[in-house]
Amino acid sequence: MKINTREMAVFAMLGSIMYASKIIMEIAPNIHLLGVFTIAFTLVYRRKALYPIYIYVILNGIFCGFASWWLPYLYLWTVLWGVVMLLPVEMPKKIRPFVYMGVCAAHGFLYGTLYAPAQAILFGLSFRSTLAWIAAGLPWDCIHGISNFFCGILIMPIVSTLKLAEKITGKE
Repeated sequence: MKINTREMAVFAMLGSIMYASKIIMEIAPNIHLLGVFTIAFTLVYRRKALYPIYIYVILNGIFCGFASWWLPYLYLWTVLWGVVMLLPVEMPKKIRPFVYMGVCAAHGFLYGTLYAPAQAILFGLSFRSTLAWIAAGLPWDCIHGISNFFCGILIMPIVSTLKLAEKITGKE
């Protein structure tokens, strides 16, 4: 998975856009474009999408602190990336947006559940306490999932823009 200088610059920019979008949207809790960007980057760059995703994760740690809340970020976005990688590349055009919006929404709805194993390990939670922690976060996960669904409308336009940019530079 070697990358060249151009890709390095592009991926750094994309990871920075992810981070900037998160900061800009912090005014609205659990509403952001991170899932949208993760899916779009994965659809365009496939395995190499891990570069901008982890640049975002590292930037988050640098600017917000490498604390216990940050550790799940090491796998949370990779789960979404992995699910998108498992989707068929050739899907009927009419259903693509809905599938991607659904996957984005599912990641939002399951965010607390995906985050829970790290919480349990880091804070020594029992299984029962972990379930209580997940249940306490369900209202936030609902906001997250619903907002991810509607933000998912942007996935295909971002994919089209990235593919066009790659085509123009002759690197697709």
